[in-house]
Amino acid sequence: MLLLALDTATPAVTVALHDGTDVIASSSQVDARRHGELLLPAVDRVLAEAGAKLDAVTGIVVGIGPGPYTGLRVGLMTADTFALALGVPVHGVCTLDGLAYAADIEKGPFVVATDARRKEVYWARYADSRTRLTDPAVDRPADIADQVAGLPAVGAGALLYPDTFPGAHEPEHVSAAALAALAVERLAAGEELPAPRPLYLRRPDAQVPKNYKVVTPK
Repeated sequence: MLLLALDTATPAVTVALHDGTDVIASSSQVDARRHGELLLPAVDRVLAEAGAKLDAVTGIVVGIGPGPYTGLRVGLMTADTFALALGVPVHGVCTLDGLAYAADIEKGPFVVATDARRKEVYWARYADSRTRLTDPAVDRPADIADQVAGLPAVGAGALLYPDTFPGAHEPEHVSAAALAALAVERLAAGEELPAPRPLYLRRPDAQVPKNYKVVTPK
């Protein structure tokens, strides 16, 4: 087994290789505006560090969000392209699950929250690092304050809104290493992983203006 894992659902552009036993190479860079520019060089860098060729990869793991439209689709389209070119399966993993898996919280319940922009967070509640209790959602922090009161929290969204998530924990962003390790665990247990389809949860920020004036000739 050699899994190539990647995620672009948060400002982190993160890639890792997992051989079925351990992570053998990984790379993470935080830059919310350069997902497309940074992802493929990161894949090349991780393969070189591991001394592996792309055609040795037996499966792809990709973070499916939730996340902003522009960044999230970079990772998903890249994962689909690699899987098609190599003839290997592609497995989706919820990005929030990857953060929960990597969190240094011994027992739950706890909350994972990432930055959704527009003064909102993507979030879910967890019983432990491997068990999600709620579907991913997007909300304003003040609107969920009662639901998360008193719970430990991890992620950039929690760190951004300390009034709602006091004493938030690291990690701030997801790592592909955690996604890969979690995917390996679930596959070994015979679990069916989600299809590599995006969890957008809302419409993209960029939209065609309403009532725009047509200026092309008739």
